[in-house]
Amino acid sequence: MFIDLSVSLDEKTPVFPGDIKTQIKTGGILEKDGYQDHYVCVGTHVGTHIDAPSHMIKGSESIEKIPLDHFSGRGVYVKVDNNKFDIEAVKKIAIQEGDIILFHTGMSDRYYESKYFDNYPDIPESIVNYLVEKKIKAIGVDMCSPDHSPWAMHKILLKNNILIIENLTNLASLFGKEFKIYAFPLKVALDGSPVRVVAEIK
Repeated sequence: MFIDLSVSLDEKTPVFPGDIKTQIKTGGILEKDGYQDHYVCVGTHVGTHIDAPSHMIKGSESIEKIPLDHFSGRGVYVKVDNNKFDIEAVKKIAIQEGDIILFHTGMSDRYYESKYFDNYPDIPESIVNYLVEKKIKAIGVDMCSPDHSPWAMHKILLKNNILIIENLTNLASLFGKEFKIYAFPLKVALDGSPVRVVAEIK
């Protein structure tokens, strides 16, 4: 059984303030050309997407250079109550090397509201450093970012080759389940990519 954890990507998809909105234009028209296709102009960090180290760390790897096995792994669900991250609660979870940690804050319920980009919680440095010690592959959040400018948590994670998946949805469906995450990006020599993230329930 697979569960889709990705938001839809279209011209109404919210973008981080200052980013270019997604544009979709018609190419071929079925009735006229005998086929249909479209041109899509989309940012590398729009909708559900994954950050490569080169997003924040100079001279580091872009997304197409990341080994494929880094984009899938055992998923670990972490509930964040009242937008308060708790290091002690995280330490109680049996996190293993190579895991992909998903933080469920509930912010995805506000995805089309301005507060989604203005009023999200930061993951504390104590938790980020703990996950670095655990040598996980990636973290995922149902928020636009795990932190605010100047992006200190981004830099710690990416410097340690821990990928960041943002704008997840439907995380509540993972509560109490064992699952594997698949989050394969486009093979582009860039700082990130939109991605279809799915959980395979065991």
